[in-house]
Parts: sequence; C-alpha cells; structure tokens
Amino acid sequence: MAPAAVHDGTAAALNAQRAVTLDAAFAAHPIRFKGRSPKPPELPLAAWINPPANESPAAAITPASTLIS
Repeated sequence: MAPAAVHDGTAAALNAQRAVTLDAAFAAHPIRFKGRSPKPPELPLAAWINPPANESPAAAITPASTLIS
C-alpha cells in the first residue's frame, strides 16, 4: 500500500478493491491458492518516511554544566 493512499484516506477503498480482485482470482483458479481464499494484507495505521523519535526533546538535551555563575 502506498503511503499516500494511507495518508489521504483512500487505503480502505483500495483494500476493498484488492479483496474483490483476490476473490475473482480464487474463483477462477482455486488450486493456485491451496483451497484457501486469499485476503489482502491488513492496512497500516500510519505511513512514515522518518518516524518520530520516542523520546521527548527536553529529555534529549540535558546540559552537563552551565556557563552562568
């Protein structure tokens, strides 16, 4: 699934379209799927290029000492 489809909300429609296509393929050639109907993969919850760090920015920068006396 393309990240853009997840981001703009068209992923659910694309997933439904994939399910119809997989059902048609299974109906035409069930032996290829070993008797089990294929399902499209689950939709991702988010699509990231660079996922955010799990730590807070304040905790990441802690000065060892100060120059002000």
